[in-house]
Amino acid sequence: MIRRPGIKDVAASAGVSIKTVSRVVNAEESVHPETRARVLHAIQALGYVPNTAARSLKSGTGGAIGVVIDSLADPFFAALVSAIESRALEEGLNVLVASSTLDADRERELLLSFVAGHQVAGVIFAPVASEHPYLDPYRTVTPVVAVDRSRVGFDSVVVDDRGASALAIQQLVDLGHERIAFFDRDERFSTIHRRMSGYLDVLRETGIPFDPELVSSTVDGHLDYQSETDRLLALERPATAFFASNAKAAIGLTAALHHSHRAAETAMIAFGDFSFADVLRPGVSCIDQDPFLIGNAAIERLLALREAASNEPREWIVPTALLQRGSGEIAAPVAGRATAAATAEAAATAATAPDAARASASDVASTGAPVSVMRQSRTAAAGAQAARASVPAPAPALITTAGGEA
Repeated sequence: MIRRPGIKDVAASAGVSIKTVSRVVNAEESVHPETRARVLHAIQALGYVPNTAARSLKSGTGGAIGVVIDSLADPFFAALVSAIESRALEEGLNVLVASSTLDADRERELLLSFVAGHQVAGVIFAPVASEHPYLDPYRTVTPVVAVDRSRVGFDSVVVDDRGASALAIQQLVDLGHERIAFFDRDERFSTIHRRMSGYLDVLRETGIPFDPELVSSTVDGHLDYQSETDRLLALERPATAFFASNAKAAIGLTAALHHSHRAAETAMIAFGDFSFADVLRPGVSCIDQDPFLIGNAAIERLLALREAASNEPREWIVPTALLQRGSGEIAAPVAGRATAAATAEAAATAATAPDAARASASDVASTGAPVSVMRQSRTAAAGAQAARASVPAPAPALITTAGGEA
């Protein structure tokens, strides 16, 4: 029988002490970078697994998979875990769930606990830290899949945050909105950075000046949704539309708009669906970042890696859909020069066609916009919705990290 390489073999191959190997395995910062690289090279070359249960992990008899997410209080992650658990049970696997609370040190502790302590058969996690070198020694036998946020070197299941956000902002611009608030910019999340990029992309392409006053930012993990909504609506040039960057912010924003009795006149699109969003009046339009679809894609990828390990990390891009429910189809009020121009045109027309002029002036006064503007906006939104309904949703695309179709 061939003896599995042990920590002494790694130490001898790398020319270091056993204690140094242990420090590298535990990702301690006291190891010189060159020494760390030498030890990691020896670990990979020898196929060393720093766990006495490696054989059990290799055969998949660990009996459970570990899942580390931000928080179960987040509706997106709660639904994602539910999807993972349902599929895992079909495979006879239990699910161990833990929350990182967005703390990189806690994330490290939990991940090492799963792969070294609980000896799980695989891990699905929403990354917090930018790098996870301490997982390298375990990944030869324990597959790891990142979800919601990509990380270099890991298989990842994500959505096109930037493109989906741009689609939503473009719809609001097409409806005449120029004062669009970005609600809940949280610097802790790379996903929010990408959604902000999509927002800025559309403003730049349509020539709308960026106004930092229209951005609501989370500070130290906190944002007072009601106060921020009131602030944005009370600006000298108030927000006429809102883009909520996540489901939690969307819930807070929706409650604030209804509390202020402004929901019926203020456009809103959320990134992420939430319970009862479709039964409110108006219903909350949203980018459907389906957590069940994402969760299923993540565990399917994990199961595939258990069957056949891959040295080529990939991204699974899960499609999204823009659900039209009412709040995202509210047209912008016409104000300032646009209103003045419409009124002047109505007055000029009155000289030759009094009846037509009266109707035009009445339209402007009652809706805040000429009938033609309102009709075009609604027709465009209805056309877009019909087009989406007639075209089947694309299947998830498995692509390499370089962006090529796999």
